[in-house]
Amino acid sequence: MKLLPCSAAKTTSPVTQNTVEDEMEMATVRHRPEALELLETQSKFTKKELQILYRGFKNECPSGVVNEETFKEIYSQFFPQGDSTTYAHFLFNAFDTDHNGSVSFEDFVMGLSILLRGTVQEKLKWAFNLYDINKDGYITKEEMLDIMKAIYDMMGKCTYPVLKEDAPRQHVETFFQKMDKNKDGVVTIDEFIESCQKVSTQ
Repeated sequence: MKLLPCSAAKTTSPVTQNTVEDEMEMATVRHRPEALELLETQSKFTKKELQILYRGFKNECPSGVVNEETFKEIYSQFFPQGDSTTYAHFLFNAFDTDHNGSVSFEDFVMGLSILLRGTVQEKLKWAFNLYDINKDGYITKEEMLDIMKAIYDMMGKCTYPVLKEDAPRQHVETFFQKMDKNKDGVVTIDEFIESCQKVSTQ
């Protein structure tokens, strides 16, 4: 749950803190999740698991949503040796399926459901959506290069062996040689899924 906490004002005085929280409560339109019963039918979590997830999410995100800046701040704690800002941006957009600039409990649950308990096809579709930065249904070399550079930035300069400057571009070329079956310069979701499944069975 530490992946998606929301920032909260902190003061030393309990009275002041209560006042700040009261003002935040009145000023913020709170997001209410869909009924947990509906989420249970849509996700691969049980009602009990959803209740636990919701308690944790609300504890960290009282407003019921997390914005991109907070998401980036939290994600950076997992990769202190590098700059995870760009990769966190791409990851946030993959969770923010309705593209409204925030990740709600529903967004979080549905993404987590796929990543933890989805079928191979569902996980690959989610990964494709992550790589397809402009969401046009194709992965271009430029998009893949942006993702690779973001991953290398996130890993930092302290890797062993030390990575060469052109390593991201080399990875992209290798990726496209394997994935771009018809050599048209873009990778479709069908090409992506087919190639990934072949690799996993070899």
